[in-house]
Amino acid sequence: MSEIKGKVVVITGTSSGIGEATAKLLASRGAHVVMGARRVERLETLASLIEAEGGSAIYQQLDVTHIDQMQGIVRLAQRRFGHVDVIVNNAGVMPLSPLEALKIDEWNRMIDVNIRGVLHGIAAALPLMKEQQSGHIVNVASIGAYAVTPTAAVYCATKYAVRAITEGLRQEVGSDIRVTLISPGVTESELAESISDDEARELMQTYRRDALPASAIARAIAYAIEQPADVDVNELVVRPAAQLT
Repeated sequence: MSEIKGKVVVITGTSSGIGEATAKLLASRGAHVVMGARRVERLETLASLIEAEGGSAIYQQLDVTHIDQMQGIVRLAQRRFGHVDVIVNNAGVMPLSPLEALKIDEWNRMIDVNIRGVLHGIAAALPLMKEQQSGHIVNVASIGAYAVTPTAAVYCATKYAVRAITEGLRQEVGSDIRVTLISPGVTESELAESISDDEARELMQTYRRDALPASAIARAIAYAIEQPADVDVNELVVRPAAQLT
């Protein structure tokens, strides 16, 4: 019997990339997926695809920078299914640039989505999980949470923050709630499309030549979720075999 079957899983950033792949995989294994993203038309298409293949999926438009919207999608999951087993805080942005380019609006966007969005996911799900005395919070970071590279100082800072928040949460919540950090290496996604700086965009095109499919990260998330309740997978770093640093 799959440990995923029947679980209610809220996933942010589900309109593409890792979020989309995770929703498809978990639904195929019997989870009820509750999907959130800003591009609601993509969510509608994805939900229809999952349901056509026999899966269970609902969705709601979501901007993770707004706490009321994050609380709203958790309430949707609870109303529809009675509880929430897992939240995957996946939404993120990556508009890289050298600091001297002073792209302050882009810095603020990364802080808002990558850090505040994760905190909002925790704030929305944790009270319910404490009341249930069960739950699993999965935060998606990056290998940028372990080392800083040129043009990525602010992005890496946000991912270092996610790593610190996740570890602090794990130590605080006790044994009833599991906490997992997933840190992908270079992975196929739309993140690089948000890079407006020419130098950073050129560097990223070279860097992404050996990218993992998003399904590889989805499998890592599924691995953490499918463990028995007394097993907490704290941290997974998943890189392409060709990516040495």
